[in-house]
Amino acid sequence: MINNQFILNKFGFLGKKFLTELDKNALFTEVKAKTEIIREGQKNKFVPFLIKGSIRVFTLNDGRELIYYYIRANDSCLMTFSSIFTDYVSRVYAIAEEDSEVMLIPVSVVHEWLITFPEINRVFYHEYDKRFSDVMSMVNDAVFHRLDKRVLNYIKQQMSVTGNNPIRLTHREIASNLGTSREVVSRVLKKMENEGEISQTKEGIKVPMNENVIQG
Repeated sequence: MINNQFILNKFGFLGKKFLTELDKNALFTEVKAKTEIIREGQKNKFVPFLIKGSIRVFTLNDGRELIYYYIRANDSCLMTFSSIFTDYVSRVYAIAEEDSEVMLIPVSVVHEWLITFPEINRVFYHEYDKRFSDVMSMVNDAVFHRLDKRVLNYIKQQMSVTGNNPIRLTHREIASNLGTSREVVSRVLKKMENEGEISQTKEGIKVPMNENVIQG
């Protein structure tokens, strides 16, 4: 029987019978930072649950990334889950931001559990609420905020994900994730540095401690 605090916190409310089924079907794996977990067009064989680490979920358009959300410890990928009701084909890319530990449940098993243990839907409703909020925040940021605000929000978001300040981010990486060019990001960062919003050192980009870091 699984005796893992993550499992008990996430699924304990479903009872011992479910935990026994989970023990029989769950696969656990470690994923190194920067490893691709799934890509657009690939068949989804598992529904992932993140035990520790972080995963970036995004789409690509002409080589530029559009980030939908980040999966953090105790979360699952809603878009992976939603695909099991259609053609099982992923519509997103997912890459580990840092060394991560993941629990994988075969999609066929999840299908069975939705019938046998209908209360498990509470887990996915909760994930839907969080992911919907993430996507709405991303849309609002892209539509209503100037680029300098978006860059600062992105930096703070990465600090929240990793817990690092300063954080190592290249200008090209920021540009790719925000759908702009490296040159533009470099100018924006220089302007922000001159205005005291950030500092750039060999250790990375640092935000002054009195700045609020976005919480995911």
